[in-house]
Amino acid sequence: MDASTQKVVQYLGEAHASEQALVRVLQSQIAMTPRGSYRSALETHLEETRHHAERVQRRLGELGAGGNPLGAALTLAESLLGQALALGKTPLDLLRGSGGEEKVLKNAKDACATEALEIATYTAIERLAGAVDDDKTARLAASIRADEERMLARILREIPKLTGAVVGADIDGDGTYDVTTTGAADAVREVSGAAKDTAKRTARQARKAPGVARAEGEVKGALASEDDLAISGYDGLTVAEIVGRLDALSQIDLSKIDAYERKNQNRTGITERVAKLRADEPWPGYDELTAAEIKAVLDEGDEERVQRTRVYEREHKNRSGVLRAANRQHSQV
Repeated sequence: MDASTQKVVQYLGEAHASEQALVRVLQSQIAMTPRGSYRSALETHLEETRHHAERVQRRLGELGAGGNPLGAALTLAESLLGQALALGKTPLDLLRGSGGEEKVLKNAKDACATEALEIATYTAIERLAGAVDDDKTARLAASIRADEERMLARILREIPKLTGAVVGADIDGDGTYDVTTTGAADAVREVSGAAKDTAKRTARQARKAPGVARAEGEVKGALASEDDLAISGYDGLTVAEIVGRLDALSQIDLSKIDAYERKNQNRTGITERVAKLRADEPWPGYDELTAAEIKAVLDEGDEERVQRTRVYEREHKNRSGVLRAANRQHSQV
């Protein structure tokens, strides 16, 4: 691979990592955004972004990045960094701001910055590719840049309306944010009327997207009765009794209890313990898996995943079989 192709591969690798990271950020934002024109824009751009990532990946393959050790290393490093940044940001998207309206506005402002960065990235790729006579990459960059420019313009058109909603909620006391109409809530209801088993499978699949499980828990907690919680007889228990049972709960059940507790008794001892236990799963959908399913994943030998499992499992369910499998894989690396 000559120097000019190496540089194009480097820039495309950075763009691919950005697209993968943006997929995860868009998923988390959709999960907490109510139905309407802004969420429609996010959903449309999520599909565009997935397509962008596929197109860039194909071009990297055509340039030989997959078979070249340097190109592959650059692409992998950028991809891992982008995914780490996105996964780290996801919980913040769901918690920031004084209310739902402000959370959505803050996310929209972040989205403007993200689109501007994407536009700059593809502008640079287009210019670089043109300078080294790589017309195919230049055309690809120009095409994707046009999509990003349209998305930025669309978000900017939404900002005044989203700001108006914040004014209504935080100044006029007339909030419009409805947690039951968010993407997470709609994912839960997506198969309403279908068989229960089908509904459970669909919700389980949806939770594999980062942020959806936590948002789903918040939705359900805001609407829940005592009987809907994972801790039986919740309202009659002391703080100490509830805190002693939190470790065994999944992230969705922790979010559910957090929302329920804040809506009702709002006891600091419980909400603070929940806050300490709420953390990213070792991988999206982890809490939905059985011990046998987790051990099967660990057998793949991914050391980073093994390490995250050891830490998370000790803090939560503390299942001896899962920990033995994780420790065995760790000792083999």
